[in-house]
Amino acid sequence: MKRFSFLFTLFILLLAGTAGCSSSSSSAQEGKKTITIGATAGPYSDQIREAIQPYLEKKGYNVKLVEFNDYVQPNIALHQKSIDVNVFQNSMYLKNFARTHHMQLHPLISIPTVPIGLYSKKHSSLDEIKDGTTIALPNEPVNEARALTMLEQLGILKLKPGVEPTKASENDIAQFYKKVILKPLDPAQLPRALGDVDYALINGNYALSSGLKLTEAVALEKTPDYYLIVVTIRPEDKDKPFVNDLIAAYRSKEFAKLIKKDPKYKGYVWPDWFKKQ
Repeated sequence: MKRFSFLFTLFILLLAGTAGCSSSSSSAQEGKKTITIGATAGPYSDQIREAIQPYLEKKGYNVKLVEFNDYVQPNIALHQKSIDVNVFQNSMYLKNFARTHHMQLHPLISIPTVPIGLYSKKHSSLDEIKDGTTIALPNEPVNEARALTMLEQLGILKLKPGVEPTKASENDIAQFYKKVILKPLDPAQLPRALGDVDYALINGNYALSSGLKLTEAVALEKTPDYYLIVVTIRPEDKDKPFVNDLIAAYRSKEFAKLIKKDPKYKGYVWPDWFKKQ
């Protein structure tokens, strides 16, 4: 009987100890603030690494940065909750992607953005464009429209009257002022195509991550607000504490100092709120 009582007491003590450990472990997990941010390799992941991550870590966060090499996986990862935030897309791309992929995505704040540029390894000016000149451009709908609008602004082609600039496609070209040859390619492949074409319209993140510089562009886009990069979250997270801290990180004096003082960020397009920083 005494042996049974001893074993029973020992069992209760062990059970209590296990419960205590479990409770302690659970509390530790709940107290740990982790935020996983996805971004395309290049300027936006650099911004996170150089200013946003240090700011959030001072606030007690464990920040994980995941880099992507395309414009599809960051939104899929956000939708599937393998990341909490992504930083790579403009608001027009976000709206189009969310609609066509039946996802709920929420733009949080626009940030300093690299403009799309016309680059070349063979030519130094627009004056060298002639009949037969090859120009590569993004084959993704939103950025293709963006590239075609820029080509119109540069006087290379004319779009049909009444065409929405953000929805233009090759079918909407009314005429070419020069008989150039357009070559739509995957956005990530455009820097590598420079050796095979005369010019290429390259999104800023891919241009800079491949070693190109804004100062080397033959021409740069006059970027409208709807093409500024937006920090993106899931709608159900918009009232969570980490979201406010993320906004504070981008509005911080540390981030403003980085963008305004570091020479490598010269030429970025600033959202209106940032101009007042």
